[in-house]
Amino acid sequence: MTVEIAWFGALCDDDYEFLGVPDPALRSSYDHCRNIVLAADRLGYDNILLPSGYTLGIDTIAFAGAVAPQTRRMQLLTAVRMGEMWVPQLARQLATLDQMLDGRLTINIISSDIPGEVLGSGPRYQRTLEWMQVLRTLLNGEPVRHRGEFLNLDLEPLRARTVSRECPPFYFGGFSEAAQETAAAAADVFLTWPDTVDAVGQTIREMDDRAAAHGRRLQYGLRSHVIVRESEDDARDAAARLVSKLDDEIGREIRQRWLDSASVGVQRQAALRDASGADGFVEENLWTGVGRVGSGAGAAIVGDPDHVLAKLEAYRAVGVGAFILSGYPHLTEADLFARHVLPRIEHGALPRVASA
Repeated sequence: MTVEIAWFGALCDDDYEFLGVPDPALRSSYDHCRNIVLAADRLGYDNILLPSGYTLGIDTIAFAGAVAPQTRRMQLLTAVRMGEMWVPQLARQLATLDQMLDGRLTINIISSDIPGEVLGSGPRYQRTLEWMQVLRTLLNGEPVRHRGEFLNLDLEPLRARTVSRECPPFYFGGFSEAAQETAAAAADVFLTWPDTVDAVGQTIREMDDRAAAHGRRLQYGLRSHVIVRESEDDARDAAARLVSKLDDEIGREIRQRWLDSASVGVQRQAALRDASGADGFVEENLWTGVGRVGSGAGAAIVGDPDHVLAKLEAYRAVGVGAFILSGYPHLTEADLFARHVLPRIEHGALPRVASA
């Protein structure tokens, strides 16, 4: 079974040699992030996540437009924050970007507060759902007649169209009740963070049921860090080195700076870390030490090429069809994974199948 293997573009100041120790050479900048994207394209990855943050890093849409003509085969998984930009304008930008990529755009939907405004979880996800529904309609080239809590729009079809004449896939993640219902109703690919294989399988089964209740079906992706070396001992040494200069208090402060530090998903990553052994491993080849700093994906697949491949296969067996991987520093680890593991995987872009 073919799976999609994506890498991560560090647009949000998320690149280190030693976790928790800022390195000016690795800060988010156009040059540094472009180098990651072009390396991933050259190394054979199928997609790359371009994250988005208001207070962190550089603008995602502007960056994607700049690098799109420089890529050759790889998709760009471009993150957009629902509500931050007026949806008709966002639709035009995304359709134009898809044309620049010759149809290689994929979209990472983020449910977030508008800068300077705070909404409760329920209303925020309702706004996200409405934005997703209208955005999909516009990118499908259809007229909009929408009456909702946050959007009331009558629009003729968008003149700017994607190459396929259809909306690119929506990748979306979240673990609260409201987030999962939004994903079930309007996403194409549900993203989960690293967890035990059994727990990931349980999440997929639950999301299958939720999507079915909406008359839909989802594909699934896993967002995880990875550390692969020629031997198991070398991989564990690399993991230990990564956190060797980390002060736990600094790590805690960094985690609190992220806007989603209190989300259900982040709390699950913290629980996973608390459940791990003294060496940070919560199950075979799943190391939680990387979660001591930052937010989001809080664990890494760690091991030699055989063990890393086996772990990916275990996740694939429970329903994961796409992997969004990363490592520190991103350029170094992208190269190591591409040399040691990627050639042994049957991989390619996720098929674009109807979700409803």
